Amino acid sequence: MTSLDQLQAAMSGADVEALWVSNPANVRAITGFSSGADGKVLVTAQGATLYTDARYTVQAREESRVPQHIARPPETYQDAAGRVRGQRVGFEAEHLTVAGLEALQDHWDVTLVPTRGLVEGVRLIKSPQEVQAVRDAQALADRVFAEVRPMLRAGVRELDVALALETGLRRGGAEVGFDVIVASGPRGAMPHGVASERVIEDGDLVTIDFGARLRGYHSDMTRTVAVGTPSGEMRRVYNAVLEAEEAAVAAIRPGAKAGELDALARGILERHGLAEYFAHSLGHGVGLNIHEGPSLRKGSEDVLEPGMVVTVEPGVYLPDVGGVRIEDLVLVTEDGHEVLSHTPKERL
Repeated sequence: MTSLDQLQAAMSGADVEALWVSNPANVRAITGFSSGADGKVLVTAQGATLYTDARYTVQAREESRVPQHIARPPETYQDAAGRVRGQRVGFEAEHLTVAGLEALQDHWDVTLVPTRGLVEGVRLIKSPQEVQAVRDAQALADRVFAEVRPMLRAGVRELDVALALETGLRRGGAEVGFDVIVASGPRGAMPHGVASERVIEDGDLVTIDFGARLRGYHSDMTRTVAVGTPSGEMRRVYNAVLEAEEAAVAAIRPGAKAGELDALARGILERHGLAEYFAHSLGHGVGLNIHEGPSLRKGSEDVLEPGMVVTVEPGVYLPDVGGVRIEDLVLVTEDGHEVLSHTPKERL
């Protein structure tokens, strides 16, 4: 069954006869069109049509797996109107703007139905081509990290480390997947501590979280490294996080419950007296978006299946002291898992 077949089956289950897709990542997932922010897709029982404007005539023809209609609104809506008249048409409630919904109401004689997660559900399982794109993005990130690692020393600004990582990704033919996190010393207590002008000091732990976006697909990895000799307390924190991370990675397999993986890592940190400082979920899916399903969080009922790509990233954040996060990118395989991030993890 193709991804379009799966989506049409999901639409039937949601009691809609057509689906108007406006989320850029979902547009790309259905069509292959890489400028999804400037495209929409109408999916019906007969197939799918990409709508975009004349700036993308050649690009859409080269990239899209489905037929294209080149037009701007209101002609876009007028063409689609004839394909869906009298039907129940789903729209992406978590993405379509109020103005976008009003435009559909003005031009279509249909029953509009809010939907959630239809395309995202199909995207949970990556095709071999998608897995290869993620694998290639992570391989590039591993190479760039190895190139930049020697500059992590006392006297270097966080911003300079981030710039070197970003430059390496660009030179490798990728985009920067998200804001690079370089958080040293006390700033390590901020889970999203993007690089600042702070100068790294001797004894700091430095948390680096970055990823590439290559052919539209993301990688995601975090390493915490020591500059000089960190305090005994921070070494204790580091080793507790490493224990939790490696135990959770080892438990990844088809049928594993995402919520139980989170509980496993959280339980290890609790034994070390650190669970209250684990301020986020264990991990998330990665693909066309840096954050997508499944969700490895407390209480999640998601179940892992072969072809899913997830992060495992426990962290401990001590206010005014510092923090540690260690993250691997992991593919769920038919009989277990494969760790896609190959950068070594330090042993303190």
